[in-house]
Amino acid sequence: MGWVVDEEALERLAIGAGILGTGGGGNPYLGKLMARQFVREGARIAVVGAEEVPDDALVVSVGGMGSPTVSVERPRRADESVRAMRALERHLGRQFTHLAPSEIGGSNSTVPMVVAAQTGLPVIDGDGMGRAFPELQMETYAIDGVRPTPGALSNHHGHVVLFDRIDDATTLERYARAVTIQMGGAAGYAFPVMSGTELKRSVIRGTLSLAIRLGGTILAARERHEDVIAAALGVTGGRRLFTGKVVDVERRLLGGFARGKVTIEGLGADEGRTVAIDFQNENLIARTADGEVLAVVPDLICLVDAETAEPVTTELVRYGLRVAVLGIPAPAALRTETALRVIGPAAFGYGDVEYRALPGVYGKGQPTSRGARP
Repeated sequence: MGWVVDEEALERLAIGAGILGTGGGGNPYLGKLMARQFVREGARIAVVGAEEVPDDALVVSVGGMGSPTVSVERPRRADESVRAMRALERHLGRQFTHLAPSEIGGSNSTVPMVVAAQTGLPVIDGDGMGRAFPELQMETYAIDGVRPTPGALSNHHGHVVLFDRIDDATTLERYARAVTIQMGGAAGYAFPVMSGTELKRSVIRGTLSLAIRLGGTILAARERHEDVIAAALGVTGGRRLFTGKVVDVERRLLGGFARGKVTIEGLGADEGRTVAIDFQNENLIARTADGEVLAVVPDLICLVDAETAEPVTTELVRYGLRVAVLGIPAPAALRTETALRVIGPAAFGYGDVEYRALPGVYGKGQPTSRGARP
């Protein structure tokens, strides 16, 4: 059964998607504000399960492309992805029936809702990553063989670029990234186009609901003065990897990505230890000073405030923050041999690191507080 997004759901989503975004996906707070304004103005944002989508539906994935750092310094207009989608409809000579999130992370969980508010199209409760990744070929849609084009990009000036025939998502990533850089480092996109059958075969289901449930559980735990970290782990099926203080942040904008490293010195039970986390928009690998790998992609490495479980994204992490490092097992679709060739450690340059899956099942934990349902 479908449901309608309200302001309370958006508050929960900003927290949950901020955590599941593993540091990237765009700033969740800004995305929440944009979607909330449309809801306050009377827009209806409907969410439907993938099983409710007809086989002959015309589905498009929408989101934002670029560096999270740019998206904070220059907030979106809110209509970039709508412009891209409309250009794509003109090219196809058909109108879309459903919107699919590209990733559940950060503001890319709310971009489809902003588009839904402006177009009246329903958003699918699912996405193509179950987290956030920095590149287009890393979506399950691409891994499953959905054609990457036609597709379109649009920026804050209303400029639109159409990609007609590109055969693979890796090539589209290169071209679209280059255009996004020329558009100022951030753009809205509409791609890939899918039938309902293709969507149901490739989407990771229920991730919007999971993010909202996660955020709701954390908010309820705060109100009840419960252990917020335990509450978050109870929903995600994850584990606490480390707790400490951020003592160094290296961050640079390179090739359209925010790249860098966060160094954390242990506190409490982890005192005397140090952990470093490499990121490319999203957190990729967490290692101790002696080289022990605590977690690596595609598993989720999530930084949250140690007291509130508020997500700490890569563009906002700074010296002095007390954080908990959470490890959440990746969705099953990301652990296959085919998927690991695209989103495993070697795909990010860690060819000497063997992927060892974190124990647990993605999203199979149980809420530990009331008020956790979407």
